[in-house]
Amino acid sequence: MSNSGTEIPAEISTAHLLLRGVLPAILGCPIGSSSTAASGGVRPSAFQMTYRKELPKLGIQNGGLSGKFSFNLGKRFGSEAASLSIPKDEDDDREVRVAKFWEAAEAAANRLIHKNDQLLMKRVDFGSEEEAIQKFGDGIFDAGQLASREKRIKKEQKAAKEAEATAASAGAVVSAGQLSFAASDNENQLFSLALLHGENLVPLSSLGHIKILRDNPKNDSNIVCNKKKCEVTIKFCVMPPSGDALDTTGAVAVEEGNETKLDVASIEGSKAMSKEIRLEEGTNYELWTQQLRMEAMSTSATTEQQQQDTAAAAPVAATADAADDKADDMVVTAFEVAGSIDYNKLIEQFGSKELTPYLLRRLENVTVKQGTVDRLHRFLRREIFFSHRDIEKICELLEGWYGVTPPPIDGDSHDVETTPAKKPTTPCPIYLYTGRGPSSAAMHLGHLVPFLFTAWLQKAFQCPLVIQMTDDEKFIFKGEYTSENSGDGTGANGLDPYRTGDNLDYFANLTTENAKDIIACDFIPEKTFLFSDLDYVGRMYPNIVRIWKAVTVNQVNGVFGFDSSANIGKTAFPAIQAAPSFGSSFPNVLGGSKGGVDAANPATLACLIPCAIDQDPYFRLTRDIAHKLVPSHHPLQGKPSLIHSKFFPPLQGAQGKMSSSDVNSAIFLTDSPEDIERKIKQHAFSGGQDTKKLQEELGANLEVDVSYQWLRFFLEDDDELARIGQEYGSGSGEHWSTGKVKAKLVAVLKDLVEEHQMRRNAVTDEVVKQWMTERCIL
Repeated sequence: MSNSGTEIPAEISTAHLLLRGVLPAILGCPIGSSSTAASGGVRPSAFQMTYRKELPKLGIQNGGLSGKFSFNLGKRFGSEAASLSIPKDEDDDREVRVAKFWEAAEAAANRLIHKNDQLLMKRVDFGSEEEAIQKFGDGIFDAGQLASREKRIKKEQKAAKEAEATAASAGAVVSAGQLSFAASDNENQLFSLALLHGENLVPLSSLGHIKILRDNPKNDSNIVCNKKKCEVTIKFCVMPPSGDALDTTGAVAVEEGNETKLDVASIEGSKAMSKEIRLEEGTNYELWTQQLRMEAMSTSATTEQQQQDTAAAAPVAATADAADDKADDMVVTAFEVAGSIDYNKLIEQFGSKELTPYLLRRLENVTVKQGTVDRLHRFLRREIFFSHRDIEKICELLEGWYGVTPPPIDGDSHDVETTPAKKPTTPCPIYLYTGRGPSSAAMHLGHLVPFLFTAWLQKAFQCPLVIQMTDDEKFIFKGEYTSENSGDGTGANGLDPYRTGDNLDYFANLTTENAKDIIACDFIPEKTFLFSDLDYVGRMYPNIVRIWKAVTVNQVNGVFGFDSSANIGKTAFPAIQAAPSFGSSFPNVLGGSKGGVDAANPATLACLIPCAIDQDPYFRLTRDIAHKLVPSHHPLQGKPSLIHSKFFPPLQGAQGKMSSSDVNSAIFLTDSPEDIERKIKQHAFSGGQDTKKLQEELGANLEVDVSYQWLRFFLEDDDELARIGQEYGSGSGEHWSTGKVKAKLVAVLKDLVEEHQMRRNAVTDEVVKQWMTERCIL
């Protein structure tokens, strides 16, 4: 049942099948791609069998055989197709990272060979290619097989037409190879699936040892990774056990195509078709890469050269590649968000890291497993919080605090025990820091996102939280002065006769109003300190002075784009926003004792900041000089850790972020049920089709549909969200149309806003005063 005109030894076919599972499992990409695949994916290149004199004999006189194929992961450094941090052409450490990658791939392949009870192998025979496609989909073909099939069909159709025949043939008999994890009792643990190039397979235990050839990148294994192309090419050979001829005895299970339980649906539902790194060697490589980067960043942070680099840097604005995105230039700075946002590119340009599935499991380990919360927040489950800096170090501190070990690298991300460890007797080693710049009396749903998540984090970690109200910043950037408003000494109309002509008090009053909305987000009162910069800045002033001393004007101008026309407050303010990320800014709030429990020195507490990614420039600058503000034994060398959220889109379209300046682009927390319904029905951008017929045929574009995207933020039930997405995306079922999805969103938002308004109504000025009173919150 040969699928190739060239005779290919069974051991090469077997190694090829194994490696077609190993590489995607390490890269974190699907094992293949088919025309019907909902998950997308990548199709392997044509398989090549090559001749090498210096290789061990594999049954061929005076020589040996090796195999070669590749995975093309597309543009943008492969980030859209794979989860692994693939070595880029431009990386300074590319050579060592490429070597480490091939070392990991070779180790993974040989581990699976030597522990041959982990994988079950089958050969599935079909009477024709058509039968194989009907059962498995065309994802089993590599690019060469697919091209040969298409060429053969065209040739047969032409011959049939000339002979006035009725149809082309269905092709020759074929065989597919299948590898699945032995521990699984179903087909959902598929590892590799491919149409065989040779006629047979041998047991994995017969392979001996796979060697990945990588001495000469031009002819052997290689990685090309840049903006235009990302391709991983592997060349391998099979080394017989102990230098002897391969032992091909043993049996491989054989099934007929109509007997196998595996089908297209179960293939699409398997982990093998996910973007999850599925082998421990891949996870270890990713952790090693992160450690390598952290060490490089730590080293550079202590040099004066880094300060010069920061000063010379252009304003941090992530701008999409003009050649790719001429219509929608992406701009993300601390002051502006516009265009169509490419979050993979933001990670690349800001130098942050992706929040990986393994890190989510570590977060589960110190939250869900400790019984503080039932499950990870939906913002984590749905990748709304997607990027981070040093979250792994926060997990390490909490694991030490609870006295638990990290979860196994190759465990199930949903298999989390809920037996809590012994409750710690010492204060939590971390604290949370978030904030709000009060610019309007009414906050909107976009403002709510970081506070909802921070409230969950506080409950999950059982840790202190400080919330900064930057009323000073809003005055510096948006304040006004009018001489007519200045007091005239008479006190006419009940006004202060000694008032100034500016509106600083206006922003101070907004702090109180916004604080009521924030308190209504259900934080832990005894563990939360909410403060106004105008009131509390004196406590932070020593650290603010230290930051001013460590950072040059050129650095601030370089990061934020200020020029000589900016008032001095603008260049000074970044230090004020940075100061709360150092525990020593809160000597009484995070120090002292409470309930008989002595606190650790606040100067050694680690800080975690949940924020939208446009706020990252403030803290990237802070991290550069953080070591100058803490003792040498600080667990993060003073650097604040961050976890970044995606932007909450405005009603008019999934670009940029929601703004208070356009009342019809936002749902405000003061809106009535009627306002909510009107705004959603009239202004929410639809990804649905123009007519019912087209909607039923094509379904909606969920990526641009605002109503569906908002449900991702606020609908808690994952199963219900998936059902709505499937129905709306296919134009079928209960939620087949835009109107049905908008109605669902209206119901969700009415409940959310009504509940928030009830809690806010209970927050008086006196309650705000209590939350803003300086006190120990351990």
